[in-house]
Amino acid sequence: MIALPEDIALVVAGHGSRDPDGVEQFERFVDVVRHRAGGRIVEHGYLEFARPTIDEGVRKAVAAGATRISVVPGVLLGATHAKNDMPVEVQALQREFPLCDIRYGAPMHLHPSVLQLCRIRLIEAESRGTRIIPRSDTCLVVVGRGTTDPDANSDVTKLARILEEGLGFAASFVCYSGTAKPGLSEGLESAVRLGCSRLIVLPFFLFTGVLIKRIHAAVEAVAASRPNVDVIFAGHLDSHPLTADALLDRGREAFEGKALMNCSLCKYRTAIIGYESEAGAPQVGHHFHVRGIGTGETAAVGSTATASPVNAPIQVGVSEPEGPYEMHPIEEKSFEIIAEGRDWSHFPAEQLDILKRLVHTSGDFEAPDSVYVSGGAPAAGVKAILDRCTIVTDVTMVQSGLRRTLISQLGLRTACLVHDEETKIVAQSNGLTKSAAGIRRAWLKFGNDVLLAIGDAPTAVEEAVRLIQEQGWRPRLVIGLPVGFVGTQECKERLRRCLHVPRITNKGTRGGSPWAAATVNALLIQASQLPRK
Repeated sequence: MIALPEDIALVVAGHGSRDPDGVEQFERFVDVVRHRAGGRIVEHGYLEFARPTIDEGVRKAVAAGATRISVVPGVLLGATHAKNDMPVEVQALQREFPLCDIRYGAPMHLHPSVLQLCRIRLIEAESRGTRIIPRSDTCLVVVGRGTTDPDANSDVTKLARILEEGLGFAASFVCYSGTAKPGLSEGLESAVRLGCSRLIVLPFFLFTGVLIKRIHAAVEAVAASRPNVDVIFAGHLDSHPLTADALLDRGREAFEGKALMNCSLCKYRTAIIGYESEAGAPQVGHHFHVRGIGTGETAAVGSTATASPVNAPIQVGVSEPEGPYEMHPIEEKSFEIIAEGRDWSHFPAEQLDILKRLVHTSGDFEAPDSVYVSGGAPAAGVKAILDRCTIVTDVTMVQSGLRRTLISQLGLRTACLVHDEETKIVAQSNGLTKSAAGIRRAWLKFGNDVLLAIGDAPTAVEEAVRLIQEQGWRPRLVIGLPVGFVGTQECKERLRRCLHVPRITNKGTRGGSPWAAATVNALLIQASQLPRK
């Protein structure tokens, strides 16, 4: 049992789950922690999908008389939830209760007690095998959650290697239930092809839920299709005194100044290859709008998230309470003037929002006459936004011109790669402009699920069209409205004739970043006014 100072209260911070079984298991785990804590105050809270919320858990501890509170993430690895969302909660609560000392603990990570429990789960799995097979003929498959944090993903690989060598398995293989690669089905099939007589699948999860049930089903499918291989599901870690002790240890470390995170290769602290743009990003919570969802009520927002800088190469929208888009009175008056200022009857209805916003941006009633909108392009753009595709821009001026409130409300990510160090190397190595190299990197990084908005560089349009025609790139929508005299008219004509993708462009030398941003903003406004699930 971990020796936790008597005056420290513990709040176990969980993610929450849509699956009632997962919530029930988490609360059983909290009961184990409470029992192991020996009478100390122990509360809990969730980021989303369950009550109480984390702030409610802390308030309950304060009401019980706690003045020193350790908030410890009830998660295994330090990724976005542990590095951003939960610390934002703790910061806000410390401001709310200045007379209390509220500390934040590290995730359980690869704590020795967690490793011991992994061993127990694997030994239990071996006992369920249909045959006695030595570990020298067994492949261990560790399934991680999968995140956008490469450091957290690499910890799953580290765990697999420790277990492989420590327990003497013939091989180990890592796959993920989502976000990271290889995926679950692909990983299991690859592991089978290694040729071992037995596969033991260990999901590195604390509690059950939708993903655990999905993993179990995938393992059963592989077992049914490979009768010559003994495929065993080891099961997740679940409530256990060992994980409770690991969490209590992290709570103690928080007040001893030993709460060590996996910071040396954290993408928020260090310019990790492929994630350079996220170094130094502000801590921003993403769950204020879903507190308590799934319980019939939503908790009050107790914290204020800080928006990302508008010129960040990659921005992630911070979801805010939803509501219809409301025009400022001056903007509303402007659009009344625009509606009456010319004949709009010969333009298709689906184009009017975009065209009127271009008039608003340019101050020119004749601007719509040069604009080309392919059939269905506005609807394709709105669908891409509702599907939360990444909005890729050629320059930061376009990115900065997007309506931040709507980006946040819709939970969108925007990306401009033109100033990345890797973009510079790609440009120099391939004889491209940085704008074109940024578009090429966007194709490699984000694939087809992008809405592409180009408002400055003709070479960016040229590269996009080339990738579409030669490499089969299929952005969900291409907006090409660069301004200038060198190559501008020619590139826009090539985009207009590019039949493979929905597209919006114009004739002539006019255009620019405000035009491209205005077009995207028109689509954002439309998307924000549609009902969402």
